[in-house]
Amino acid sequence: MEATYRNCQSCGMPMSRDEKGGGTNADGSKSAMYCSHCYAGGKFTLPGPLVWFFTRKVPNLARWTS
Repeated sequence: MEATYRNCQSCGMPMSRDEKGGGTNADGSKSAMYCSHCYAGGKFTLPGPLVWFFTRKVPNLARWTS
């Protein structure tokens, strides 16, 4: 079972602010770890122009600490 996070573990955006309710896994289920701007269809996407705002927290996010 996938853990639930308050912030996207790629860009740091609050998951509550994601208009799509999170990204999607390869099987079409919602990702509780990554937002829809970063993760779709089980693959990472480019977060777009918002990334500059969220990068200040990157060192503390799961995707970047492994």
